[in-house]
Amino acid sequence: MNILYIFAHPEPRSFNSAMKEMAIKTIEEKGNEIRLSDLYSMGFKPALDQSDFLQRKDPDLFNPFLEQITASKEGTFSDDIMSEMEKIKWADVLIFHFPIYFTGMPAIMKGWIDRTFAAGFAFSPIKDRVYENGLLKGKKAMMVISTGAEEDWYSREGRHGDINELLRYISHCTFEYVGMEVLETHMIFGAGKMSSERVTEELERYQMRLNSIL
Repeated sequence: MNILYIFAHPEPRSFNSAMKEMAIKTIEEKGNEIRLSDLYSMGFKPALDQSDFLQRKDPDLFNPFLEQITASKEGTFSDDIMSEMEKIKWADVLIFHFPIYFTGMPAIMKGWIDRTFAAGFAFSPIKDRVYENGLLKGKKAMMVISTGAEEDWYSREGRHGDINELLRYISHCTFEYVGMEVLETHMIFGAGKMSSERVTEELERYQMRLNSIL
């Protein structure tokens, strides 16, 4: 199995980074191939802009959708995008690992999706190549998330609301939109307040989850 691990946390000594390192080791020990996109350490540019395109279809008016369609046909995305697209094409499973910021993903990961899940590469509404016909059909996606707030804040009656409902807008309108099968999200609540004992427990729980899908 080929696994692309997209990771977005700015601190290499964090609990999330420890999870990532354990995941890499576990995946490799099971005989799988893994490629890592550690977005902060890469200095990945999150903003979709005109520099994403080596050649412009319309140099006078910037229409990102039309430029992506053209670049997907001609292979004229910037080098950093082309590199990530090659990883996506190679992968069977994409694991998106990030802390929750304001009930969503960090900007750097949202930017990775904006730039790499390009029109003509990941989806094409013009030809109804979305959802069950999405261009990334056959691949699987899983989110691995941590929150600062405790679990009761993310319950249906909690202050933030149901975490599953909040994440549905990512899983359905992004991952399923491009044709991927979405696996159940692995969640860690109250990550910033954990005891050393709970850190060990959560690492073991994540390892068990990885073993179950490998």
